[in-house]
Amino acid sequence: MLTCFIRYEIDPNRRELFDQYARTWGQCIPRNGADLIGYFAPHEGSATLAYGVYTIPSLAEYEAYRARLAADPLGRQNYDFARAEKFILREERTFLKLASAPHGEPA
Repeated sequence: MLTCFIRYEIDPNRRELFDQYARTWGQCIPRNGADLIGYFAPHEGSATLAYGVYTIPSLAEYEAYRARLAADPLGRQNYDFARAEKFILREERTFLKLASAPHGEPA
């Protein structure tokens, strides 16, 4: 299983648009095949960093998921919304695998 971490640099004066964008992905991502952990907006500290996190079984599954997401009408609308409103200044994806498993018993 891979975990995709999306790091966003957002316009701090347009955070409500990022929140709307995140809520829309909350509908699209699960129905297109990824397990959404969540979208996280700034609260304390940096006013410009936000994250999206989801898991997917493999990079091959990721490619199929991205194709489904691009074909989803609400997904296309969300991509267009972000492009038109320009509240995302930068976006980068990193795929990580869990290295600490199995986890021990709580103390």
